[in-house]
Amino acid sequence: MKLLRTKSIEQSIADTDEPEYQLKKSLTALDLTVFGVGVVIGAGIFTLTGRAAHNVAGPAIVVSFVIAAFCCALAAMCYAEFASTVPVSGSAYTFSYSSLGELFAWIIGWDLILEMFLGASVVAQGWSAYLGVMLEKFGIVLPPAISYGGVIDLPAVALVLVLGVLVTVGIKESMRVNMILVGLKLFIVLFVIFAGLMFIDPANYSPFVPPAGPTESTSGLTQPVIQLFFGMQPSAFGIGGIFAGAALVFFAYIGFDVVATTAEETKNPQRDLPIGIIASLTICTILYCAVALVVTGMVPYDQLDPKAALANAFAHHGQQWMATLISAGAVAGLTTVVLTLMIGATRLIFAMCRDALLPMNLAKVHPKYRTPWLITAIVTVCVALAAGLTPVGMLEEMVNIGTLSAFVMVSIGIVVLRRKRPDLPRAFKVPLSPWLPILSAVICGYLMLNLSVETWLRFLIWLVIGFAIYFSYSYWHSRLLTHAPIRPDMLEAMETGHAPRDSDDHR
Repeated sequence: MKLLRTKSIEQSIADTDEPEYQLKKSLTALDLTVFGVGVVIGAGIFTLTGRAAHNVAGPAIVVSFVIAAFCCALAAMCYAEFASTVPVSGSAYTFSYSSLGELFAWIIGWDLILEMFLGASVVAQGWSAYLGVMLEKFGIVLPPAISYGGVIDLPAVALVLVLGVLVTVGIKESMRVNMILVGLKLFIVLFVIFAGLMFIDPANYSPFVPPAGPTESTSGLTQPVIQLFFGMQPSAFGIGGIFAGAALVFFAYIGFDVVATTAEETKNPQRDLPIGIIASLTICTILYCAVALVVTGMVPYDQLDPKAALANAFAHHGQQWMATLISAGAVAGLTTVVLTLMIGATRLIFAMCRDALLPMNLAKVHPKYRTPWLITAIVTVCVALAAGLTPVGMLEEMVNIGTLSAFVMVSIGIVVLRRKRPDLPRAFKVPLSPWLPILSAVICGYLMLNLSVETWLRFLIWLVIGFAIYFSYSYWHSRLLTHAPIRPDMLEAMETGHAPRDSDDHR
């Protein structure tokens, strides 16, 4: 059994021209940049900034954002090189297929399904919570049983269903709505920055790096893996707090990789994909740092509200109307995150279905809208059910571990593909290869070790389920196997379910 059979770059690109599975090319570099900003600037800028400053880094959280941005930039460059070389839907899944082989590609695809499904569900519930807060400011109170935290979260379900229809109608239409909402979100963020300047007290920046202190200890399944196996205790404030803050705010950048899932719908992917990935990351870094400086200047870091730092920073100064405006911006901002994650999930599953690792019939596109409508319907229903019925708050770290594992694979894949196919035209190249890709993989691996033991256990269970599906279905239906000449032993294997004898002619 050949577990590491790879799909050639040429075959991956040729698959995109099959009429039944051909997506409409309509996106530009601007669309991709807005797409990236839309998914990265979400709950992180409204809540994570204050929580990280309050708990671990103080005003030096701005340095944490710069460190995290550098780490993300390494992974972003790897994505940009792959996306410009292999302009095919599927992001890290497709990249791994062409460099590391089918089994690794399946693992990454399976991990990313977890990230995007669960991520969209969690953010939809967060959207419902912000919506409830905003409506209360206008005197509207939703019944507890059908609102955030109730028996069923109807606002979250309604959001997902509406966005599912929008994704089905077309990628360009989705991008138009996304652009409007991102514009509103950026207006709110810029409003926070410039309005907040009036309330900054320079004394709040002293000490810029608060003295190091102990943190609340954890044990058992809730402790980080790095603490369990290496005895490394987490620290707060001081130099250690800056790096702890970087590990925390790193996850505020997650999402730029979703840009790569739209490769087949981009007019000039070799040029536009690297621009979209790197430009969105740059814009988000500048905004994150500016917000961090403003919010820690408005309120002493130890008085920041970890739950809603931006809105409450203005409320701290008696500006309730500004706090209401920021809450409205959070509603718009989280809408774009759910939209982009749902688009990313449909394009990922589309690529896996087209390779027959999942049922191929699901990958057919709508004759009018040229979108994978069956997959979109499945994604919409699953995300709506999870958002409406499941208490997913405790599973948020699963989003992070799925994403980081993909970052590690993509970074390693750059090194492998450079060696295997040095002849491929690359519109963008990671500088200082292989050292920067290796550094990217090491950093992402280190961040994975900072996640809790229970997160790793859930992740391993998810992988076991994925392996069961792969070896019982995906391996035997893969186009790499079925498109090869059918030998007698292979035919017998398909009929009996036993593995065929190894041979080079079906790799």
